[in-house]
Amino acid sequence: MEAYAYILLGSNMGDSYRYIDAVIEKLSTLEKSKIIQQSSVIVTRPLEYTMQPDFVNTVVALLTQLPPQTLLEKLQEIELSLGRERTIPKGPRTIDCDILLYDDMVCTTPTLTLPHPQIYTRPFAAQLLLEINNDIIDPRSHKPLREVVLCHQ
Repeated sequence: MEAYAYILLGSNMGDSYRYIDAVIEKLSTLEKSKIIQQSSVIVTRPLEYTMQPDFVNTVVALLTQLPPQTLLEKLQEIELSLGRERTIPKGPRTIDCDILLYDDMVCTTPTLTLPHPQIYTRPFAAQLLLEINNDIIDPRSHKPLREVVLCHQ
């Protein structure tokens, strides 16, 4: 069964644009998956841990047959392959790959929360997501996501 997964990519170390391109290259060869769309690439300020460089962000839409946990593991392998180190929570990183949505799935496990909370707390995440698909329905409220995120901002 195929699912639509929307993945937020972010980088603020080194050549951030190169890291974003490298992830997209790796995602384009990911088994049982195909990139079907990408949002624009924007620069955003760090929100929680603010003593770090600005981030370069984009969202990709992926059509995949991988289950969400497997997809998460593959994304973490990509992060590691590109030098991701988890030393400071919310701190600088070569690359960060977050699953924002996986079809209309709602789940909370120790390693994965869907939909990703950033959709509601970081306006740029919702902006990039809605740029790809303005008709997404929020899996939690079953209302158009564009209406739900406006309420949270």
